[in-house]
Amino acid sequence: MKIDLRSDTVTKPNTAMLEIMMQAKVGDDVFREDNTVNELEERVAKMFGKEKALFFPSGTMANQTAVKLHTNPGEQVICDTYAHIYNYESGGMSFNSGVSCKLIEGHRGMFTANQTKESINPKDYWYAKTSMVAIENTTNKGGGACWDFEELKRIKKVCDFKELGYHLDGARLWNALVAKNETTQQYGEIFDTISVCLSKGLGCPVGSVLVGDEDIMKNALRIRKVFGGNMRQAGYLAAAGLYALDNNIERLVNDHQKAKEIGEVLSQLSIIKVVEPVETNIIIFELNEDVNESTFLNKLKDNNIHIISMGSNKLRVVTHLDYTNDMHEKLINILRKTNFTNY
Repeated sequence: MKIDLRSDTVTKPNTAMLEIMMQAKVGDDVFREDNTVNELEERVAKMFGKEKALFFPSGTMANQTAVKLHTNPGEQVICDTYAHIYNYESGGMSFNSGVSCKLIEGHRGMFTANQTKESINPKDYWYAKTSMVAIENTTNKGGGACWDFEELKRIKKVCDFKELGYHLDGARLWNALVAKNETTQQYGEIFDTISVCLSKGLGCPVGSVLVGDEDIMKNALRIRKVFGGNMRQAGYLAAAGLYALDNNIERLVNDHQKAKEIGEVLSQLSIIKVVEPVETNIIIFELNEDVNESTFLNKLKDNNIHIISMGSNKLRVVTHLDYTNDMHEKLINILRKTNFTNY
């Protein structure tokens, strides 16, 4: 039994999702004639109370399109030092949009409205123009942490006053909505653009969606084309998204519960220095300085358990819909019974 907890992107479509995919009514989406893609876009736009949505092959492309929509070359984006758009999108903001980042040292990937104000450049021409604030919810490097929605509203007021674009990288927003009992409409009311991923917590093989109102989204289709993201009979993939929206959101609570249980067990191990607070489906923990990271990982691999290193003796576990109860029981037993200090 292989237990793969490197990411919630390792899931595979189940039989029911595959059947829905194979039954999809498709067309040429470049001509905007794929009925299933159109249905997915209309549904996600409506969920957030936005006028437009666009289906993308990846969350990175959706985020990079949003940056392009909000900025011009030479301008600056405010984000956290932990932000995915800064750390894990291959320098795309500078490469694709010619913008720089003003990084905020927040807490677990989250910052405040006051920090946002302090990060906005003066209007003097020798400064880069601040054009956009980017939020990530949940925060990946922050261990699946969820933002305080009231703070997000306070940042929105700053953006409105300073005429800044406000983008949400909602790759794992579904997890935040379930954990905090919030709604898509709430987020749609305060953000100008929102990207949501279908291939992480919701278990689709491919796909993200970018939403926004008509004015900001009018060039999104062209930018997606420039980035090479236009697809033809993409409805087979969009059908998976429709299935996931119907079946895989509410069940995220199961992933969160398993993650909390894993975090509790890890916190009891003498070899663990700290386990960061577990709010959703990500557990980040740090080994003691005298524990060899490679030894720890190899011990898990010997039991066909796979997690990911984040460097500096920090490790990450991510639960997902393919992580079964039997797998969970096996992992807990191995964590409790294995001697990780020698190899």
